Amino acid sequence: MVYRAAQAAAGEERALTDRTILCFGDSNTHGTRALATLDSQGRFPRAERWPQVMAAELRDGWEVIAEGHPGRTTVFDDPVEGSHKNGLTVLPALLETHRPLDLVIVMLGTNDTKTRFSAPAFDIAKGLERIAATIRLSGSGPDRGAPGVLLAAPVPVVETGVLAPMFAGAAEKSRALAPLLRDVAGRLGTGFVDLGGVAEVDPVDGVHLTAEGQAAIGRAMAGAVQAMFS
Repeated sequence: MVYRAAQAAAGEERALTDRTILCFGDSNTHGTRALATLDSQGRFPRAERWPQVMAAELRDGWEVIAEGHPGRTTVFDDPVEGSHKNGLTVLPALLETHRPLDLVIVMLGTNDTKTRFSAPAFDIAKGLERIAATIRLSGSGPDRGAPGVLLAAPVPVVETGVLAPMFAGAAEKSRALAPLLRDVAGRLGTGFVDLGGVAEVDPVDGVHLTAEGQAAIGRAMAGAVQAMFS
């Protein structure tokens, strides 16, 4: 709604059949399957990943670009897996690569709850706020304007399976993130969707989604996008 008003104010007239969405996320946007062992590398088929499910729901006129990097954080360099996991550092390049963008969906925060970062939910939300602000100021939207932003509170973590030691204490932090992120969206005037009421994590590892969860999130995202552009 906010983005559409900004378009009108700029006098921009673009066909509704020419929209581009960037899905900026982590392993659940990548389509990673639940890990039975730490060296597992399974991935859902493309059609079962939520960005493609969303694209199918939106139908013609929408280009959906999936940029899901396993282990991606909001603003933290990962001391174990490497600084390339920092979402903020790669974001400007992705925005320039795929511009003009009508909308960027941000589905991050899960990896920030890892024990190694010692980040409370408040700081994770502030990291997402910085991500959203960076997108809005990027000039990567149509006519060098601001792309729309949809902030998605990820499905809360369950501390189980082989990832439990890595995510010790993450369940509580991930549950606390949604209301904080809703406040961020309100302050910045972005879209918001709480995925905690849409899907559950796979009990195999407590972090990644089931095929049913991927599908449910894809449908929910499509509804949120349509509401923003209606």
